[in-house]
Amino acid sequence: MRLLRRFIPLALIAAPLATLAHVGADGGAHDHIGFLHGFVHPFTGLDHLAAMVAVGLWSALSARRTQDLPWAPLGFAVMLLLGALLGLSGLHLPAVEPMIAASLLATGLLAATRLRLPGPVAAALVGVFAVFHGLAHGSELGGGNAAMALLGMVLATLLLHVAGIAAGWALRHRGAWVARVAGGAVALFGITLLTQLA
Repeated sequence: MRLLRRFIPLALIAAPLATLAHVGADGGAHDHIGFLHGFVHPFTGLDHLAAMVAVGLWSALSARRTQDLPWAPLGFAVMLLLGALLGLSGLHLPAVEPMIAASLLATGLLAATRLRLPGPVAAALVGVFAVFHGLAHGSELGGGNAAMALLGMVLATLLLHVAGIAAGWALRHRGAWVARVAGGAVALFGITLLTQLA
């Protein structure tokens, strides 16, 4: 409970800073773009980071068998890459930021409730949100070595999913309430961002 009391105020304070990870935050300076920049990019916005970890957390908490674990993380990573490629090509969709915030609400609730869905359905659900995360990242990764930047971004995304899976697996049978609180905190973060964008 003490950890929760510390986390929620920090999440609320950091929420306005999360938008710095999105479109235009780097002032258009793309000459330095490469693998390292792409790898670090998913860690630069608390909203992106929380969503990616929450996908892994939910996967571990809801999996009936170990074969069920990869569906949502791989679905997210593949659709994130697709969204990033669309962003690199110059595609702009409305409501990117609200959809990113909604992804936090959705993945947080999925983790908190440990809702079980068939693997393909889980992959498709998080994949829809991942496209918007990808669009936000891809529009910033133009110029430089974009292919290497995308490789770094996808690798970092998968590592964040693995971190969430590891945490969820550790909490499946012991400390289940901690996992529910973590999912609830991610959902609350999403609600906070949505109210700021309204």
